[in-house]
Amino acid sequence: MHALSRQQLILLVLLTIVWGINWPIMKFGVTGFPPLSFRSICMWLGLPVLALFLVWRKVPFRIGREHWRELAVLTVFNMLFWHTLAILAIQSLSSGRAAILGYTMPVFSALIGAAWFGQRLAGRAWFGVAAAALGVVLLLWHEITTLSGKPLGVGMMLVAAATWALGTQQIRRTRIPHPTLAISFWMTVITAVWMTAIAILFERDAWVWPTPPVWGAIVYNALGVFAFAQVAWLMLARDLPPIASTLSVMFIPVLGVFSGAWWLGEVLHWQDWTAVALVMLAIATVLWPSSAPRPDVRPS
Repeated sequence: MHALSRQQLILLVLLTIVWGINWPIMKFGVTGFPPLSFRSICMWLGLPVLALFLVWRKVPFRIGREHWRELAVLTVFNMLFWHTLAILAIQSLSSGRAAILGYTMPVFSALIGAAWFGQRLAGRAWFGVAAAALGVVLLLWHEITTLSGKPLGVGMMLVAAATWALGTQQIRRTRIPHPTLAISFWMTVITAVWMTAIAILFERDAWVWPTPPVWGAIVYNALGVFAFAQVAWLMLARDLPPIASTLSVMFIPVLGVFSGAWWLGEVLHWQDWTAVALVMLAIATVLWPSSAPRPDVRPS
């Protein structure tokens, strides 16, 4: 278990808000607009802002050639799978349920960490995983019939979640001795090139000029997601133990569900409210500080 510093807590709160309300915004943005192209434009607009931030913080851009291979692997599992599959899947799923499926990631992360990386979890960490998993099941309760008719979207989101979980474990153990900001910048560059290439390949005939509301969604994603949230997440994932960094963001799909209900008119049921309590319980198992051992004071 790991107690968050004040800076990490602020990052987590902002990350939760920005990423949580982005799900209905992203759903709106790809309605009637090619999804891969949407994502590509967001990344290319966010990159200059991220670059200026690195210049302002005097963070060097250079990544040693000996680390390029590991950087590529981190990019594949932290960004390529996630951004490609999630933006495609959200077209066929409601924004809230897509968020829930995506944030099964903490469950995958705990299982991958225990099975592949020998990560030993405390009892309350497993309790948090179980609470989060039950929350996901409850939130999907009224979607089973709908989801059964959209297996491709469901499958893409679950694969995206599993690969992101593996990437989280990898970023925690990375041997690249460079600032997370520089790593984030080059991972975003590689992903932007990839997204642009497949957008040209598959969506060129469907290209249209974005409407003003779609431009609003694009700008929000560019600044909120790629210039801030993605970087903040990688910093948390690199600095915190995997179980803390993953379970501590489980409120994001809850916010996604309720913001989608408010904006897009998705109907909420008692299962949704119960799931909120379970997810908050899962967060508490990670963020609540452990009892510090008493110092061994001996008489002199």
